[in-house]
Amino acid sequence: MFNYPIIDPVAISLGPLNIHWYAISYLLGFFVCWRILLSMSPMQRQPWTRDALWDLISYGVFGVILGGRMGYVLFYGFDQFLNDPLSLLRIWQGGMSFHGGLLGVIAALALYARRHGRRFLEVTDFVAPGAPLALGLGRIGNFINGELPGRITDVPWALIYPGDLVGRHPSSLYQMSLEGPVLFGLVYLIARQSRGLGFNSGAFLVLYAAFRFITEFFRAPDPHMGFVALGWLTQGQVLCVPMVILGLFLMIRSQSQTDAETGAIAVVRKRTRKRKIK
Repeated sequence: MFNYPIIDPVAISLGPLNIHWYAISYLLGFFVCWRILLSMSPMQRQPWTRDALWDLISYGVFGVILGGRMGYVLFYGFDQFLNDPLSLLRIWQGGMSFHGGLLGVIAALALYARRHGRRFLEVTDFVAPGAPLALGLGRIGNFINGELPGRITDVPWALIYPGDLVGRHPSSLYQMSLEGPVLFGLVYLIARQSRGLGFNSGAFLVLYAAFRFITEFFRAPDPHMGFVALGWLTQGQVLCVPMVILGLFLMIRSQSQTDAETGAIAVVRKRTRKRKIK
């Protein structure tokens, strides 16, 4: 076992201004997302300019921050919010919900699509490959803050967190790996293929939910909540269920539309050939 490497959560101090590693991880995540989307822009039917991408990222930033914090308050810390309403603003202390951030980003992208005359699913399909590495960087921020301790274990790579006497899974690193580079590789490969509208978005939802569901078995339930269903399901796992349902719906719907379009094209070609023979 290893002792948790205590890292000062403050990366830079400029007088009264403290810049936290958590905030830096988010900023790096947004930049990486922008770079990935920029590299994928030429493959789109309607290319994106650099200005359009920065505008898109700006919408996403507000969606992640507002949705992530509000989602945490709604799903994990509503009682704390009632006792201390200003806790909603202390993002640097941690307490960001992915599922809340996802809802915030969906709302932000819907607004962007409406204002810029693009189809909503076209925008979400484009953004899907850019999100995973940003999520992975966010998990690194969790690790630096000492957040998301894992369940008790005696595996050789277990960590003893500050104030603890037992080894625990480094669950934030598990989540960083699966939600970051592994998820990115799979969604990126899917996005590079010609798929119907909404397929990329559905694949992202299903794959993220599957990885999150698995890693939650190694992550300690939130102390103030414990298991919330069936005696073994955590809040994170419960929130993944609607993601899977929506993701599968989008993928099936997309594939059905693709099959219908392929069939229609085949019929047209067959009729054209018959006319030529006549």
